[in-house]
Amino acid sequence: MDKLTLCLWFDNQAEEAAKFYTSLFTNSKIDKITYYGDEGPGRKGTVMTVIFHLGDQEYMGLNGGPEYKFTPAISLMVYCQDQAEVDYYWERLSEGGEKNVCGWLTDKYGVSWQVLPTLLGELMADKDARKAQNVMHAMLQMTKLDIAGLQAAYDQA
Repeated sequence: MDKLTLCLWFDNQAEEAAKFYTSLFTNSKIDKITYYGDEGPGRKGTVMTVIFHLGDQEYMGLNGGPEYKFTPAISLMVYCQDQAEVDYYWERLSEGGEKNVCGWLTDKYGVSWQVLPTLLGELMADKDARKAQNVMHAMLQMTKLDIAGLQAAYDQA
């Protein structure tokens, strides 16, 4: 298997969503757009699929109609190196969407995201269970994750 491509089923916003996502992430682009023909099920000439890359990962947006909706059961994770990155992705991805707890949000297209500092994984994996537990407790109190707050919880253990 050479690669996996995640297919995101939209009602009719695949192109708009792909343009939005590729505007946020570096090294991102729209590769190809296909259109419905005479056979449908979409209206002839409307966008059927959009193939795009966010970094090295390929995605396909499909305008499949209103039959299916996104749920938080599947989310895209954005790992951030510092608080400025967390703030940037948190604010941009949540515009018109819904901010949730523990770094989770739903964007204006209904796609769930987790905006996470890379440090979180390191702190949570510490062999000292008390430190990891303190970090978990702090994270559960947050909406947008705050690196200084997570680090402080770790240091207090």
